[in-house]
Amino acid sequence: MKFVQRMYLAFGKRAMDFVIALFALVFLLPLLVVIAFSILFIQGRPVFFRQSRPGLNAQLFKMIKFCTMTEDRDAEGNFSRDADRLTWLGRLLRSTSLDELPELWNVLRGEMSLVGPRPLLAEYLGRYTEEQMRRHGVRPGITGWAQVNGRNTRSWEDRFNMDVWYVENHSFRLDLKILLLTIWQVAARKGISAHGHATMPRFTGASHSGSRPKEDSGTGAPRDKKYGG
Repeated sequence: MKFVQRMYLAFGKRAMDFVIALFALVFLLPLLVVIAFSILFIQGRPVFFRQSRPGLNAQLFKMIKFCTMTEDRDAEGNFSRDADRLTWLGRLLRSTSLDELPELWNVLRGEMSLVGPRPLLAEYLGRYTEEQMRRHGVRPGITGWAQVNGRNTRSWEDRFNMDVWYVENHSFRLDLKILLLTIWQVAARKGISAHGHATMPRFTGASHSGSRPKEDSGTGAPRDKKYGG
């Protein structure tokens, strides 16, 4: 069993990512084209949102998503509030997670995985504790353990704890569980945004260090079931 687990982590996970991402991009191409033209006609350019995000070992890559906001700026040239720039189409794309579909290209390129901690803003790198930085020990994912356990309704500390827990415990069985739970999460449209925010409030830094769930001696599983399920 341990051999199978090592093989999955060494080769199987990446192979599964590549095959599923390739088939998904081909199968979903008509839908991607429809979404792209809808954005172009309703919101205008740009159609895609590209931004540098930290990936495996905190190495930066260009993440790509469908654009869900306008480019509206105030009199001083600064972007308006996210809530003001988010269009009805953008809300629809976010609530159904269709805005994430272009990230399949990042998965195909090996910059992301189907399952892993979400790639957050590069500016957060200097704000993490040493423990929180461990979330970059695997490729970031389109979905993840935190996404199927509350998504944007959970606190930053909870999300980082779940990310680190995933890094320590990821396996084929867990990845399959997360993918199946993601389908339910998307269908139910749960956890799309934190109260009063278009998505989440910005992460300004850890409130305290050592924000990791304690492990049960000899099992490697966190005592707090909200992280380990």
